[in-house]
Amino acid sequence: MTAQHKAALAKGREEGLAVRRYLEAIESSRPRRGRRRTPASITKRLSAIESELATADPLTRLHLIQQKKDLTEELGKGGETEDVTALEKQFIKVAKSYGERKGISYGTWRTAGVSAAVLQKAGVARTRG
Repeated sequence: MTAQHKAALAKGREEGLAVRRYLEAIESSRPRRGRRRTPASITKRLSAIESELATADPLTRLHLIQQKKDLTEELGKGGETEDVTALEKQFIKVAKSYGERKGISYGTWRTAGVSAAVLQKAGVARTRG
């Protein structure tokens, strides 16, 4: 394998990673349906789970234990959110070349949740050509 080939593979991995991280970040920050959970509501549900565990059958207990674990992790995270701006900057640097190499159109980026403004900054044209 030549040095150029190795460099091209490394560049592809880096670009793919930047695209993946950005898409995951915008997906996780997208508003969800339903009522937002507050630390107080999580704590209240954790207390209810503790009460239910005492009399739960084995299968229900399994699900309650998992729910308790998930809620405890969510409570531990607090309001921390991933820094989307840093990931967006990386995405903007690589989106055009990654999209051209992989044949990803403007419309596909939009369907995946990338804003028009971000695509414009990245230099991704509305039409393929």
